[in-house]
Amino acid sequence: MAAARLAAALLLLAAQAACEFGVLRVVPHTSRTRGRDYCILYNPQWAHLPRDLSKVSLLKLRDLSATQLCSYLDVPAEDFTNQITMVARGNCTFYEKVRLAQGRGARGLLIISKERLVPPGGNKTQYEEISIPVALLSHRDLQDIFRRFGHEVMVALYAPSEPVMDYNMVIIFIMAVGTVALGGYWAGSHDVKRYMKHKRDDGPEKQEDEAVDVTPVMICVFVVMCCFMLVLLYYFYDRLVYVIIGIFCLASSTGLYSCLAPCVRKLPFCTCRVPDNNLPYLHKRPQARMLLLALFCVTVSVLWGVFRNEDQWAWVLQDTLGIAFCLYMLKTIRLPTFKACTLLLLVLFVYDVFFVFITPFLTKSGNSIMVEVATGPSNSSTHEKLPMVLKVPRLNTSPLSLCDRPFSLLGFGDILVPGLLVAYCHRFDIQVQSSRIYFVACTIAYGLGLLVTFVALVLMQRGQPALLYLVPCTLLTSCTVALWRQELGAFWTGSGFAKDAPQSPWAAAQGPVPSKDVGASLSQHPPGEELAKSPLSTEEAGASDPAKDPDSPVASPLSPSNGDQAQPVPVVKPETSA
Repeated sequence: MAAARLAAALLLLAAQAACEFGVLRVVPHTSRTRGRDYCILYNPQWAHLPRDLSKVSLLKLRDLSATQLCSYLDVPAEDFTNQITMVARGNCTFYEKVRLAQGRGARGLLIISKERLVPPGGNKTQYEEISIPVALLSHRDLQDIFRRFGHEVMVALYAPSEPVMDYNMVIIFIMAVGTVALGGYWAGSHDVKRYMKHKRDDGPEKQEDEAVDVTPVMICVFVVMCCFMLVLLYYFYDRLVYVIIGIFCLASSTGLYSCLAPCVRKLPFCTCRVPDNNLPYLHKRPQARMLLLALFCVTVSVLWGVFRNEDQWAWVLQDTLGIAFCLYMLKTIRLPTFKACTLLLLVLFVYDVFFVFITPFLTKSGNSIMVEVATGPSNSSTHEKLPMVLKVPRLNTSPLSLCDRPFSLLGFGDILVPGLLVAYCHRFDIQVQSSRIYFVACTIAYGLGLLVTFVALVLMQRGQPALLYLVPCTLLTSCTVALWRQELGAFWTGSGFAKDAPQSPWAAAQGPVPSKDVGASLSQHPPGEELAKSPLSTEEAGASDPAKDPDSPVASPLSPSNGDQAQPVPVVKPETSA
């Protein structure tokens, strides 16, 4: 059985290698100045198509799409000399159709298919007998040709060479690395402010959103839900795709609001508040400018939802909303330890590899479940695409820009999962005052991993699980930096950044601390936690006692907080001071 499956897989790969995308150039019969390109699927083993359009002659298209050209009864009295013949698919083999067309002088054969395009195959003897190209054109494209140009058209078949790499990958690279870097930096800074302010907000509009700490149980539940949802989308795509679109509209508008709110709060106008009321949201009396911002974010999200299938410009809105969503999630979801980061990344690494490389051997069609769902099944009746990706149209002249891959895609998971590790590295940098070496190293590793992903995509010419390259690059780099700095123990456990830590690592930036008091504080903690839990932060101590100057270098680090249950500072005898 194993040998049979391997043989079937090799045959499948061979069939894919024999199939190539090409371009059908269509111009009206009366004018050669304006035209349009359409995607075709051809088999180069019948006959090769020229690479350059300038070397191809325009020929008249003979419309026999009402017939299937399976016997001499279907052949009209006039021959096909110097014409491209167009017939319907069905009832006989490709060889029988092309043999009849070539016998009547046709220069090429176009087969119209209402089903999924498949490579027009044959055997070695048939390939040697036929000397004209054979290609498949979708019925939807044929209708578009008739609608635009009528039935009297001139056509040319050619197959331009694919470039090594499309320039749109540069745009995706900049967006992805920029989102990870900005999101990781914002998440770390936001978490530090949350600890330093410690619930001392003086207004509802200034209240920061609390981060959600991810536990191992939550990671396992999340991965199981991802697997379950992916399988459901594979089998019930046309029904569930609209649910995902609705969720994306809601989540992206929330993310856009969260990203723009800090900037809007700094504006000097529209600071008036809503009058007193009992409405669900307005009872908090938000400012007028925040209501206008919420209306703007909802409008942008709805605008994308209405025009999401406009390929010319809707992708700009989708990428903008997607980046805002990723930034919001990186700020909200918090991995408290490197142990949790490693667990999440490794589990999703296995998840990504399994659904891209293993599932083709388990499905009847031989297609990857992940790729089918991400790009949209070819047999989908809705022709909708999942919005949970960054997408940029191809910027070069390529058959792929007309065919089933007009966009280059990068899933949100390939940004969020490594981005959570980058955010943790930034928090740990601030904790140990390491000049952001963890943050910078992990961000560079993410960029290198993404470059490796693009290289693999070019070499293999098939969809790649980006986490296959991103997870090892980011995890190994972060671990190497921790080993080099001899901080792996604290980095692994995240010690010193726990929520119940009575002391804060930022007090050193506020002023000098007496050496004996520091020694007394450090003596209460295990060896791996000295740097993380040393002195209390200046802001926490100053908030607890208004009578004391918060900038005082002596009173600040040792004063307990009234709002928190701080541990009492032990009395230090002179002979035991550090």
